[in-house]
Amino acid sequence: MKYDAIIIGSGQAGNPMATSLADHGWAVAIIEKTHLGGTCINTGCTPTKTMVHRALVAHYARNAARWGVVTHNVSVDLPTIVAQKNKVVQWKRDDQQTSINKRPNLHLYWGVAQFTGPHTLKVGDQLLEGDRIFIDTGARSRIPPIPGLDAVNYLTNESIMELTSLPEHLVVLGGGYIGLEFGQMFSRFGSRVTVIQTNERIVPREEPEASAELQRALEAEGIRFLLSAKTTSAEKRDGAIALTVEQPSGSSTVTGSHLLVATGRRPNTEELALDKAGVVTNKDGSVKVNDRLETNVPNIWALGDVNGGPAFTHISYNDFQIVYANLIEGKNLATAKRIVPYCVFTDPQLGGVGLTEKEARNKGYKLKIGKVPMSVVARAYERDETAGLMKIVVDASNDRILGATVLSGDGGETVQILYTLMLADKPYTLLKGAVYIHPTWAEGLFFLLDDVKPVDS
Repeated sequence: MKYDAIIIGSGQAGNPMATSLADHGWAVAIIEKTHLGGTCINTGCTPTKTMVHRALVAHYARNAARWGVVTHNVSVDLPTIVAQKNKVVQWKRDDQQTSINKRPNLHLYWGVAQFTGPHTLKVGDQLLEGDRIFIDTGARSRIPPIPGLDAVNYLTNESIMELTSLPEHLVVLGGGYIGLEFGQMFSRFGSRVTVIQTNERIVPREEPEASAELQRALEAEGIRFLLSAKTTSAEKRDGAIALTVEQPSGSSTVTGSHLLVATGRRPNTEELALDKAGVVTNKDGSVKVNDRLETNVPNIWALGDVNGGPAFTHISYNDFQIVYANLIEGKNLATAKRIVPYCVFTDPQLGGVGLTEKEARNKGYKLKIGKVPMSVVARAYERDETAGLMKIVVDASNDRILGATVLSGDGGETVQILYTLMLADKPYTLLKGAVYIHPTWAEGLFFLLDDVKPVDS
């Protein structure tokens, strides 16, 4: 079959690319290996945030006395939560299937896609030819080469969401975004949780103050952290999983009922036979692209997590927006100037955008910095949820925001206000002294921007 475009993968870049090109009048094929929707719908945002919400409800119910509310015998019905999660996921899959079905010029193929040439693909016993090909095959858990790990039935971000019995003691390898979200989730469900982190601090890319404050908040809920800790072996021992951990202070053994491996992601490229198309990959296996998301082979693009860019759903969708605008609308958009907002959905949420202070200093900027604790914000104080802080990094030469971090009950929402200023290329002073609704989380920006002052380089 010959198509104007072939999309490999139905994630948050591939699916809108397929439907938009079909609506443009092209003959389009979309190839999916397992389920429609990609990582976000099946194993990422949709299921995890559904379960994170249930964990928040459990946390409030179990700790209700803190807010003067009496509850008794609070327990978590994990099978019901998993069923609710599955229902939401299936609804999203079905919605995508309906979207495909109503477009007669959009054809769905199930199976593994393999290149047989620069513009030809094999899916099972079917051969497809496309003038333009878009790779959107996503990523999966990266499993470290720890001796014995393969024999201990470890969990990943996918399999842990299928558990219907609560782990007695969940050990988490990795103190990054995924490890912390699941660690707090299962701690709030009722599991004992230990997080093992190779770095000296959790979420090491973030501002050090935010990492430390988030760790304190999670420790206050009973989560234990082992930092600067290297796991050297894993084994089954008396029905449990035993890990040997090396720290500067010495060696120890951590034993848990379940083990979650959350040590990063790797791109799904092995099955594509990219060499048959001549597509070049990076050392980590991701598809190498330029800032217009084009591969080295003309008319082949790579979008989403598979190209090694920021691994966020909204960035995958923005990849689609960039490529579609350039290809169909005659624009000249690129990723080079893209500003990336994001959120870690712990509680408090860790919202961020742009450069950290360290990154800005490394780039040679003269800086102004503002920083306030969330305890100064009326909304936080009234809710008795004062953990967190706000920090802003400003270019001292023109008062433009270089980056910001908001660790608060609504950090992901609040940081986007500062992101809007960055998009508009307006100085932070535009919001200094502005009228903020009282009492809201965003009201904290009043105090944050008032705190901005020059710092030594």
